Amino acid sequence: MILPMKKYAFMVYHKEYEAFLFTLRELGVVHVKETQTVGDNAGLQSLAEEEKRITPLIHRLKKLNEGDGKESEVALAPAYMLTKPEGQRLVEALEGLEEEKTRLHTLRLALEKDIEYMTHWGDFSREAVGRLKEAGYTLGFYTCAASRFNPEWEEKYHATVIRNAQSVCYFVTLTPAGVTVEADADAAKLPDYSLSELIARRDKAAADIQSLDEKMKGFAASEYNALKEFGKNLQDEYNLAKVMTQTERQAGDKLMLLEGWILAESAGQLEKHLAGSGFYCRELEIQEGDKVPVKLKNNSYVRLFEPITRMFSLPGYTEFDPTPLLAPFFMLFFGLCFGDGGYGLFVLVACIFLKKKMPADTKPILSMLQWLGGTAILIGALTGTFFGVALTDISMFEPVKEFFLTSDNLMTISVIIGLVHIVFGKGVAASKTQAQKGIKYSIAPWAWVFAITALLLLFGLPVLDVHLPQVVEYACYGIAGLSALAIFFYNSPGKSIFANFGAGLWNTYNAASGLLGDTLSYIRLFAIGLTGGILGGVFNLLATSMTETLPLVARIPAMLVILLIGHGLNFGLCMISSMVHPVRLIFVEYFKNSEYEGGGKEFQPFKRVVRS
Repeated sequence: MILPMKKYAFMVYHKEYEAFLFTLRELGVVHVKETQTVGDNAGLQSLAEEEKRITPLIHRLKKLNEGDGKESEVALAPAYMLTKPEGQRLVEALEGLEEEKTRLHTLRLALEKDIEYMTHWGDFSREAVGRLKEAGYTLGFYTCAASRFNPEWEEKYHATVIRNAQSVCYFVTLTPAGVTVEADADAAKLPDYSLSELIARRDKAAADIQSLDEKMKGFAASEYNALKEFGKNLQDEYNLAKVMTQTERQAGDKLMLLEGWILAESAGQLEKHLAGSGFYCRELEIQEGDKVPVKLKNNSYVRLFEPITRMFSLPGYTEFDPTPLLAPFFMLFFGLCFGDGGYGLFVLVACIFLKKKMPADTKPILSMLQWLGGTAILIGALTGTFFGVALTDISMFEPVKEFFLTSDNLMTISVIIGLVHIVFGKGVAASKTQAQKGIKYSIAPWAWVFAITALLLLFGLPVLDVHLPQVVEYACYGIAGLSALAIFFYNSPGKSIFANFGAGLWNTYNAASGLLGDTLSYIRLFAIGLTGGILGGVFNLLATSMTETLPLVARIPAMLVILLIGHGLNFGLCMISSMVHPVRLIFVEYFKNSEYEGGGKEFQPFKRVVRS
């Protein structure tokens, strides 16, 4: 859910403003209202650029301390306070080392390329080539296709083949100075150094890189904590400067006016603390059009699915938090697309194991995958698919064979789920309209929900061979008729009957065409799940049929290789499709029908950066 906010204004005498901001930062409960962006202030831009320089350096030093990923044995020097000039000099020194290492890496790669080319010609002295030139002879280096080398060149130009490699002929010619070599070949452009010199330069570059690495490791051990603290101080400076730019000056710059947002649950604490400090604040009424920041608060289960909402956009302050509403549907869609109980079991077990090894910030993602894996196990049990094996083909499951869902059942279920999801989305849209604008504006949206539901009961259930009692049918006709009146004559309260009727016709056309297209999207749930199960079965068949002529000792390892590769590929495809298509159904179909707007800005209170 979205936590309620309150809007406050703070009026402070200019000489006390700095102390007030320090107090506000220590409280850490006020999201300052932005009146200017970073791009409007050169000072803020400069501080932001400094932050950008430090962050990657901190990551690189951390990586050096972690080594191969195991627990670091490096004794890190404790943090010490850096002045801004000292911090800037440290950053420049580290950037200089990084630039030098990049230059050396580029040089080594270029030398490696030259060495690879010079191995075709061999190691020879450049001085000897120069002495030949002084003696009046020219040594030429040429390449051509091996099939195009003409033996006559040996007589005419004293050509000597050095090497044939990959259908290319490398040869040299020795001619008196001034003689032009007229051969169907390309003159070779050789590096400025001999092979042995290139190797020596390459080895020196590698040694210099190793020396720089050792120097960087020394920096990582001695300066890492200090650089982290300097980065945090710089971030605090940036946050403070950003708040200063949002301040309005009143009464000839004597009074400083600042507005911000506070969680309703923290408002009392803020007022009490500021009153004791002698600072004035007043609650303001939230106006329409105010960009109120958003803070989500959900239970431990729903919180796991918040990344899906954030991937699209946080809700606006006046909207509903879609996370509790999309979480069960996302799980169901994932299970239907995954469609294999064995793969779901693998996901569940793998996440249980990984949660013991992975850092804390990745554990919520693994917990979400555990829920998704559990759903896949359940769907796989209903469809009778386990690592591509159809359980209906196993004799021990013969007594319960009729309880497994067939492909026809799954297609029908996918359509039903789609219709339910669409109607549910329209119901959410109607509720949202009612909450934002009032009940009279929600009558037409609710009428669409009732009309679609009634028509689905009247004409959809008979297709499934389900027949309603006569009285229920009459009731559905009545609901549909009353809903139609609201749809055609009360879709825009306050407008004329003709305007309402025209809008009703247009909305009916859009709803009819949209409902059909949206419903067809949900058939992919059945298709993707079916495809994964079929591919798993194909790899099982390949493992048995391709190895049936092998002796048992060789057959078992061969089958395992085929199964591991085949099911590995299929599992990867299933994971991708089972994530992508449910996200698409949520973002495109559900958000459209629920009229989800998004665009919310996360609640980020002004506070001191946490020190570790």
